[in-house]
Amino acid sequence: MDEFDTRKPMNLRRRGIYLLPNLFTTGALFAGFYAIVQAMNNRFEFAAVAIFIAMVLDGLDGRVARLTHTQSEFGAEYDSLSDMVSFGVAPSLVIYEWALKGLGKWGWFAAFIYCAATALRLARFNTNIDVVDKRYFQGLPSPAAAALIAGFVWVMHDYEISGESVHWYAAVLAVFAGLSMVSNLPFYSFKDLNMRKSVPFVAIFIAALFFIFISSYPPGVLFGLFMCYALSGYVIWVWRKRRKQPPIA
Repeated sequence: MDEFDTRKPMNLRRRGIYLLPNLFTTGALFAGFYAIVQAMNNRFEFAAVAIFIAMVLDGLDGRVARLTHTQSEFGAEYDSLSDMVSFGVAPSLVIYEWALKGLGKWGWFAAFIYCAATALRLARFNTNIDVVDKRYFQGLPSPAAAALIAGFVWVMHDYEISGESVHWYAAVLAVFAGLSMVSNLPFYSFKDLNMRKSVPFVAIFIAALFFIFISSYPPGVLFGLFMCYALSGYVIWVWRKRRKQPPIA
């Protein structure tokens, strides 16, 4: 299920199969598969970009389903399986082939921690979708974790830094992303932002500047943004702890 999106409760979904939203899900699945193939061919920059493309497509399928009133149980299950490939298997194999292979058992152990954490994260998300506070994710969302891995590979490749020279950093990052996904830390979901509400002109100008900022250096900017997001859950947890606020359910 799309962790960056809001879906209907299970008992309100239709049982049919709808073409349009599932096309986006299939596209995300293909991008994840393409990332795996490119990693096996040592084309890691293409693999990293494919994971980001999978993120975009994964973020669209749920929104398209809601706009066209084509939510279904099949679509939700298919989306969750696609997420496991695109944001679980693909990033773990990309980081393993790029940097962790030379670490022996420690390399595949770190990659497996990330992969298993993604499966656990998605399973928990699917079972708690109607229970948790919609304003926050419980644990780092799997697309954000995948972007963290892909962004790191992309940046290092852009600077012509080999995976072997930073393999321990890659292992730590994979374990950090995995543990963050299965943690109970709160990560802001942005679901309470009303995209249909009118906004002042300056908001559109800021949005344009944001896209210009990303286009100035996509690998570094995207990696930096998702690293900040990955750390935000720890900051929120510490802030609420110091203010003695109850944990977010």
